[in-house]
Amino acid sequence: MNPVIARSFDPYLLSRVEDAGLNASAPPQQRWVDGWLLRFSPGKAKRARCINAVAPGRMPVAHKLALCEPVYGQAGLPLIVRITPFSEPAGLDSTLAAMGLQRFDDTRVMVLEDVANIVPPSLPANLVIQPLGLEAFAQRVGALRGSPLSQRLAHGQRLAQSPVPFQAYEMKLDGEVVACGQIAQEADLVGLYDIFTAEAVRGRGYASRLCAHLLSQAHRHGARHAYLQVDGDNHAARAIYHRLGFGDAYAYHYRARDPAAT
Repeated sequence: MNPVIARSFDPYLLSRVEDAGLNASAPPQQRWVDGWLLRFSPGKAKRARCINAVAPGRMPVAHKLALCEPVYGQAGLPLIVRITPFSEPAGLDSTLAAMGLQRFDDTRVMVLEDVANIVPPSLPANLVIQPLGLEAFAQRVGALRGSPLSQRLAHGQRLAQSPVPFQAYEMKLDGEVVACGQIAQEADLVGLYDIFTAEAVRGRGYASRLCAHLLSQAHRHGARHAYLQVDGDNHAARAIYHRLGFGDAYAYHYRARDPAAT
């Protein structure tokens, strides 16, 4: 059964959020197959290297999967299908489960309905937040995550060619990077992406202050609503976002024949 939308949110807003997330994660390596958007970037983000079942199309699911398999094989990637409340055709999740594709990576989409409620953070003199170029940001967050060079380069390429403009920032304490993150804004909708705190300084409130700064920046440029995507089991991050006013709007997950290969 496909994930469901939380009743406390406007479904039209959440439809916009889903579209915005797709736009912001668009890689140059993508194509359409009968209503399904295939993405096959070599980067880390699964959103950029999976099948997004956007429209029902006309072919049977098994037929479409057979057409998709060679695309991912040629790209040297496993075939992954992303399942959301908007996935088509109806019942796709159950169909894939019956075909042997295993479920993994429960992810939550969280939404803040009114960005105006965010209070800009006050920062001590030795803590600064400054803008960062997109390719430099991909290298910065990749280094913090321990990502290989190939994933950092793919991330930088995707950001540079994104149809939605990103703005990236880093937070420094006494000249040392303690956190980084970026925003992607479409009209009055802003997404938080790649919020990451250096492991040695977690639990000190840096992520909260960085997010508040980014959201305040976006509000000054017309943002009214905000969204983000976070692993369902990342309880520390979700607690931060809940304190900022975000709520769980809907969930999504992935399916693959061998999740360990993803």
